[in-house]
Amino acid sequence: MPPWYVLVALVFAVVMLGTTLPTPLYGLYRAQFGFSEFVVTVVYAVYACGVIAALLIAGSFSDVLGRRPVLLVGVGFAMLSAVCFLAAHALPLLFVGRVFSGFSAGLFSGAATAAVTELAAPDRRGRATLTATVANMGGLGCGPLLAGLLGRYAPYPLRLTYVVHLALLAVSAAVLVAAPETVPRKVPRPPLRVQGMVVPAQVRTAFTPAAIAVFAGFSVLGLFTAVAPAFLAEYLGVDDIAASGAVVMSAFLASLVGQFLMGRFGVARSLVLGCVVLMAGLVLIGTSLLTKELGLLVAGALVSGTGQGLSFRSSVATVSRVAPEEQRAATLSALFVAGYVGLSIPVVGIGAVAQGPGLRAAGLLFVACVIALAAAVSAYLLRRPVPVP
Repeated sequence: MPPWYVLVALVFAVVMLGTTLPTPLYGLYRAQFGFSEFVVTVVYAVYACGVIAALLIAGSFSDVLGRRPVLLVGVGFAMLSAVCFLAAHALPLLFVGRVFSGFSAGLFSGAATAAVTELAAPDRRGRATLTATVANMGGLGCGPLLAGLLGRYAPYPLRLTYVVHLALLAVSAAVLVAAPETVPRKVPRPPLRVQGMVVPAQVRTAFTPAAIAVFAGFSVLGLFTAVAPAFLAEYLGVDDIAASGAVVMSAFLASLVGQFLMGRFGVARSLVLGCVVLMAGLVLIGTSLLTKELGLLVAGALVSGTGQGLSFRSSVATVSRVAPEEQRAATLSALFVAGYVGLSIPVVGIGAVAQGPGLRAAGLLFVACVIALAAAVSAYLLRRPVPVP
């Protein structure tokens, strides 16, 4: 039997998989419900708002209640989301489903990362941190591929996809029920408090550049999961949803490669290197928007995904090491808030700008802004390297 930290990481991946299942299906929803690309970005951003709300309200709850109860509630929200998409016959249920999906991801982001790390033996904590980030990004990447394949080759794509996910969630719930609890029961139990953004003073020097790097990296992932399928169909003539799902997945797979590479470069160097590689990928994406070359877009997805993976894993590792044990999940939740703000606000901006000059002009503006942000983080870290214990 695999160690518990691996099994809980697989549950983490299953929940995150559900959050990106709609990505290649948005074109089918647009045809069925008759809404614009801007509405697609708003539906996508509603998910991120759900994530942020869960992180801000309940980011510290697992430090008090324990990891398992919070994770089980997260699986419940993921099931509710799948049911909403199964029953959707109009736009409102898509919004509700995305909010529930956001709640599930928000509850899992900090609590599951902490649980996976804590379930590992002390000599495997580094490997467990990698396992948690791989589960997060791997699950996000598998969602578009699974939905794209089912949408292209199986019947009832807008229904079967969520039936499959519900089955996976049922198995995940059983795993969590059997998994050990890692947070000692406290008597009397401290009261639950909405702590908002919890960043202890001694953590802020390391937290700030890590959070900005995570914001930049997640904004690129948001570009692919929200609008890349539309760009592929509109400018490159790629309207096969399995192919568009594969392109989106390539960015997440590259993120996994970047996370593995961090072990070679070290935590501190990977944060700077990740931002530099992210900028190189953005240059390729911008060039693909100008030339309408599919190969350059895929190359941009691979390179920028690698940079995102490097900076993301190093950011999580840095914050995990410097955060006090009793506030680890809450501090990690604050880090993920930065990521999901990056995942939502720039994407809505792209959708709004696309209503005027068009999707390509909006994409180019996005590329320029994120390059400037990543460059600023790199310059700051080169002048003031973050000490990592």
